[in-house]
Amino acid sequence: MTGRRVHIAALDGLRGFAVAAVLLFHAGLLRGGFLGVDLFFVLSGFLITGLLLGGAAGRGRVALAAFWSRRARRLLPALVCVVVVTVAATWAWGTSAQLRFALEDVPWVGAQAVNWHYIAEQIGYWNASDSRVFAHLWSIGVEWQFYLAWPLVVAVAARGRYGERIVALLAGAGAVLSLALAVSLGAAVDTTRAYEGTDTRAAALLFGALVATAPVRNLARQVPRRTAGPVCLVLACALALSWAMTEGEKAPLLFQGGLFLHSLAAAALIVLMAEVPGTSASRVAGSRLPRRLGEVSYSLYLWHWPVYLLLLPRLSGFGDWGGAAVAIGVSLVAAEATKRLVEDPVRFRSGWARGRRGLVAMVALALIGVALWVAVPAPVSGAGTVDISQLR
Repeated sequence: MTGRRVHIAALDGLRGFAVAAVLLFHAGLLRGGFLGVDLFFVLSGFLITGLLLGGAAGRGRVALAAFWSRRARRLLPALVCVVVVTVAATWAWGTSAQLRFALEDVPWVGAQAVNWHYIAEQIGYWNASDSRVFAHLWSIGVEWQFYLAWPLVVAVAARGRYGERIVALLAGAGAVLSLALAVSLGAAVDTTRAYEGTDTRAAALLFGALVATAPVRNLARQVPRRTAGPVCLVLACALALSWAMTEGEKAPLLFQGGLFLHSLAAAALIVLMAEVPGTSASRVAGSRLPRRLGEVSYSLYLWHWPVYLLLLPRLSGFGDWGGAAVAIGVSLVAAEATKRLVEDPVRFRSGWARGRRGLVAMVALALIGVALWVAVPAPVSGAGTVDISQLR
């Protein structure tokens, strides 16, 4: 069970490829790059379930409070920082509509439920996010909701001799149920419910959870490296091809099993990379550039969309690729600074965040954010927007 805690560079690299795909998609340069979020989900399900099962094997139970505390230290500091800075930047440089919607969305972001807010308000993901600086945080909400619910399931199911088999069965059954919901709801004219619903997107997270269990990992270990190498290459090429060819909601099979198959392929690739190291695909994914992107992927994902909305309209003279390069560069600098100065100190309780100072600083920053949210005057409805539809 200790193998669950071994750091695998190739998985960092997969995360790097995933965030690169999302960045290019939002810049209008990779039409299926939104599927990188699906890969994020599968990786999250795999890593989180591995930690939970490893803890259950070591202690005989899942330490829920400790798990949630670690997740909060890992994810909340960067999120709070980005939200506070984004509100201030939108006030200074955004359009009236962007500021109005930012102020409207902030409470839902804080509640980690912005995806359900967008669903309830029928705010279509595919055509209405150009004026919402927090539109990308729907996926963070989905992950947080998974982090709250799934550990409770694992804590109960993982007990006893056959605990991991039960977890595997529950994850597999949940993924199939999620597929059925996605197929049913994906037939609607507005596919936001199918695309952003926690239940409809749970298949990716649960596939990751499934391949983190001992039955599947033991099966993967039995695959010879000479076989695993070509299989990983085929799976990686299939994912890359889907990112290049899929056209968002216009893809006829996206909600009729396309997302499900993408998650299945991603899960197979992840478990093979984790259990059969040394393949050519693992070496490529674990190389320096994708690995470094993966290490800053969380902060990079948080920063890139507000940067795009506030900066890209001012870079039209650089052309599509030139403007995207500048915006991505700014996002990378912000992400690296956030990781070094905020994420890592709070996560590892080092530097300025030793002891309780990190918690005090984050609470203070959150209170500043609340004060800013209250103090900033909301623009009147109907104010103009900047047309940046080419970002999609």
